[in-house]
Amino acid sequence: MLQQSVFPLGRFNLRVQTPSGVCVYWYSGGRDDVSRVRNLSLGGLYVETPTSRRLGSTVKLEFLVQEGEIRADAIVRRVEPGLGLALKLMAVNDEARPRLAALMNRLCHSS
Repeated sequence: MLQQSVFPLGRFNLRVQTPSGVCVYWYSGGRDDVSRVRNLSLGGLYVETPTSRRLGSTVKLEFLVQEGEIRADAIVRRVEPGLGLALKLMAVNDEARPRLAALMNRLCHSS
């Protein structure tokens, strides 16, 4: 399922609901976890986790998907206690950028 999200500053990003098998390894504040990705856009993602983080906390992400390894830095933008975290992508390395676009393309066509 596709939806379009409006972010502050009037930005629009195509947000894709992900199948249950899309997970991300993430590291923040000395703790690491693996979480299901509920939805994804080129600007951010929502991870399902009972683990909470403070707003503004930095997070290191690592996806291992069929498109290849995708590493990114993100920041916590919204916290839903006991449910999950909305993360804004802050930096994706040059090698991972086309892989992220390919992942989005695959997810768009599979939903």
